[in-house]
Amino acid sequence: MKKRLIDVAQFAGVSEATARRALHGSPLVAPATRERVLTALDVLGLPRPAGQEKERNLLIGVVVPNLQNPVFPAFAEAITSRLNKRGLVPVLCTRTSDGVSEANYIEMLLAQNIGGIVFIGSSYADAGAEQGAALKERKVPLVLVNPADENADAVQISADDADAVQQALTHLTGMGHRRIGLLVGPVGHVPSARKLAAFAAFWKARQVPSEEWKPLVGHALFSMEAGAATAGRLLRSGATAIVCGSDELALGAIRGARRMGLDVPGDISVTGFDDSLLMGAVDPPLTTCRQPVARMADAAVEALTMQMREHPVEAGVTPFQTQLIVRGSTGRPGHHPRK
Repeated sequence: MKKRLIDVAQFAGVSEATARRALHGSPLVAPATRERVLTALDVLGLPRPAGQEKERNLLIGVVVPNLQNPVFPAFAEAITSRLNKRGLVPVLCTRTSDGVSEANYIEMLLAQNIGGIVFIGSSYADAGAEQGAALKERKVPLVLVNPADENADAVQISADDADAVQQALTHLTGMGHRRIGLLVGPVGHVPSARKLAAFAAFWKARQVPSEEWKPLVGHALFSMEAGAATAGRLLRSGATAIVCGSDELALGAIRGARRMGLDVPGDISVTGFDDSLLMGAVDPPLTTCRQPVARMADAAVEALTMQMREHPVEAGVTPFQTQLIVRGSTGRPGHHPRK
C-alpha cells in the first residue's frame, strides 16, 4: 500500500501526507486537491475509499468511430485540449480493427463511474441498447458532436449541413453549373439527410422539377473508393459538378472523374465538406466547407461541464455555420485553364 500511495501522490502532484489526508476525507485538504487524488486512483486502477464510489470522477470519455477520417482527430484534439485546461482527464475511445467497439468502451467507462462522455460523429445509440440505457439510467453527462442519428433527448453540437449545401450550390450555379450532383453518406445518416433536404429545397425554390435533380443524387459509404464509384454514376448522368458530404468523398469523386479521363476542374467541379488537414495541398486544392472545429469544441466542453455541475442544459441541436473555402477544384463549366 505504501508503494501505491507513492504512485497516487506522484500522479496527483502532492505529498504522500496530503494524499493520505485526502483519502481519509480530511477537511484540511482543498476540494480541488482531493479531486486530483481521487482521479489518480481512477487512472491507476485503484478503488476509491468506501463511501466515495458514487461520486463522479474527472475522467471524460471522448468516443470517435475511427481515426481514419481526418476531421475526427481534429475534433478529438480540440476537445481533449479544452478538457485538460479545465482539469478534466480525457480518455480517447475509438473502434479498432480487432473488434473493440463503442459498447466495449462504454462498459469500461461506466465501471470507472465516468464524469461524462463526448461522442464525435456517433452517439450513445451506436454503443448498443444495453449500454445506452445504462448511460441514461445513471444520468451520465453527454454531448454529441455531429451525431450520425437522431437524438432528440441529447445535447447536440452540429455543423449546419443545410447552410453548407446552400453555400456550395450558390457558388457552383454562380459559375454557370446547372447539372449539379450530390454525393453524401448512407441513407439514414442524419447529416447526409439534412444535406439532401437542403439540396431538394434549393432546386424547388428555383422551380427545377425533381425528375431533373433526383438522378444526380448518390449515397455511398464514407470512403474514397465508394465515392469514386458513385461519382462515376453521377458523371455518366450528366453532372458537371458534384457537391460532396465529406472531403473523403470529394477526393473519391476526383479519383472517379480522372478514371473516366475527365479533368478537375476543367470538365467537372467538386466541393467537399470539413476542410480536413491538407485539403489545401491536394491536387487540385479542394474547395470545401470548413467546420468551425474550435468553436464547436468550446461549445461541447461548456455544455458537458455545465451538466457535470448539474446546471440545466436544453437538449436539441445547436447548429454552427460553416465557411466555404474556394480553391482549385471548382471552375466554370468547360473551362480548361491549363490548355
